[in-house]
Amino acid sequence: MKGLTEADLRSLAGARSFERGLGYVDAVSGVEVGDDWIRASVHGAERYEAELTLGGRRGPMGQCDCPYGQEGNFCKHLVALGLTVLAQEVDLPRQRESARNRARGLDAWLSGLSRDELLSAVREEVAKDRQLRRRLELRAASAQGDLAGIRSRIRELLDIGPYAQYGHVEYADARAYADQAGQAVSAVRSLTASGRAADAMTVAREAIGLLAGQFESVDDSDGWLGQVGVDLADAHHDACRAARPDPEELAHWLVTHALDDAADLTDIDPLDYEDLLGERGMAALRQYAVEAWQANRSGWAEKDLLQRLAKAGNDLDTVIAVHAADLAPNGHTHLHIARELDAAGRSDEALEWAERGIRDVDDLTAVDTALVDYLADRHAQEDRLPAAVALRRDHFAARRTLLTYRQLRAAARAADRWPTERAAALDLLRADAEQRAARGAPVLVDVLLDDGDGDAAWRAAADFGAYDHQWLALADQSRAARPSDALAVYRRLAAPLAGQVGNDVYERLVSLLLSIRDCHRHLESPDEYAAYVTELRTAQKRKRNLMRLMDEHGL
Repeated sequence: MKGLTEADLRSLAGARSFERGLGYVDAVSGVEVGDDWIRASVHGAERYEAELTLGGRRGPMGQCDCPYGQEGNFCKHLVALGLTVLAQEVDLPRQRESARNRARGLDAWLSGLSRDELLSAVREEVAKDRQLRRRLELRAASAQGDLAGIRSRIRELLDIGPYAQYGHVEYADARAYADQAGQAVSAVRSLTASGRAADAMTVAREAIGLLAGQFESVDDSDGWLGQVGVDLADAHHDACRAARPDPEELAHWLVTHALDDAADLTDIDPLDYEDLLGERGMAALRQYAVEAWQANRSGWAEKDLLQRLAKAGNDLDTVIAVHAADLAPNGHTHLHIARELDAAGRSDEALEWAERGIRDVDDLTAVDTALVDYLADRHAQEDRLPAAVALRRDHFAARRTLLTYRQLRAAARAADRWPTERAAALDLLRADAEQRAARGAPVLVDVLLDDGDGDAAWRAAADFGAYDHQWLALADQSRAARPSDALAVYRRLAAPLAGQVGNDVYERLVSLLLSIRDCHRHLESPDEYAAYVTELRTAQKRKRNLMRLMDEHGL
């Protein structure tokens, strides 16, 4: 375990678990040492098995079967084991060699047993260890060519019953279930290795289906069961490579699997089988995918499969046809098609689809704004500035936000038409403010502030109302030009803060007090400001943090 340090243990465990682990060093027993691992039992309220590994790319790692360790944490038991390793570091080479000697001794003993003695020993262990018995039964069925027996035992392996409580495998039991399920992978590979690849292919497919049926009932937070699914997929691919199944049959299974929930478990990509399918199989694969999509044109899996196959075959028209059959009402799909066409160098068609997207949207308030941006940019790039302005104008008229106003302003300035467009846009906002003050006024004030038209913004706020943050922005923007108006805003906003507590409140209040002081400087009324601050200090003197903050700012 060269390279392990106490600092590593503290970093992996955190301060609390590290400190608790110090008290468990004497509880470590049964230490076993391998080339890059060390295991031991740690006794506490119960006996737990802990294992440290060192040598991976991610540095020291550990596993423990205590509840905290099973959640993926580096627990106190692992800390205790690590500290034991450090304390015995000088003795580790001897322990490692001793473990190797025991392994060699076991091998020599087994080699010296007679057939009957070896059978007796194995039978004795099988009687005591159910998992060992199942593994050996599976190997026996594979060796005997008992396909029915193999399938029966795989169904047992993938049954969650022995591990489930109320029909669900909890996190603490998921690893054990995944280890058992993983034996199905070994069975498939054994069949392939013994020259029975066609049977292996059949068993793999059945196992994938069974495992997918159980997946939702297992808490696979650590991904152990997902890895079994991936391993089964690899075993199936290897079996197909050895068996060379009929290309059309293989294509049909691949499409069926890709559209099934099991696809999420195995992540099988039909294109990975291209060399096995050949031209006939690939043609069948595309045909089956087309038929599946035609039967369910809005199905995500069907669309995704057909589009991936079409892209792999450089069949952009099919990709577009799939999109076009299920157009989103907000124009998002039109935009996607336009971008696909752009990437293929078919820019004129891309423009047509983008324009169609705007036409097909019934209400521009719901349009995908990225489509508007795309089309406006295309118009600007191709020197169709009036068209860009018209699009931005229509979008602003539909949505009337500060953002759409800014976009209209940028387009209109580029076309040298801003004064006219601005007047029309402000008329719309004033009409909104007059009819629906709660909606129209805030946007009118925002755009006038954004234009730097402070006087008009003040009038709009006074006539139609504004939010507090807008009043504050108005006051900040025109404090020097309109100190009396700004002062009234600041004092109104400061009044309710005086009755509240909290450091955040105090910081906001002091910021307002600094602005109030600046207004009085412009108004040349320092005495009035001094009286205001004195009165505030007297009323708020119990708020020590506020007093300290005011002192820091010379208030």
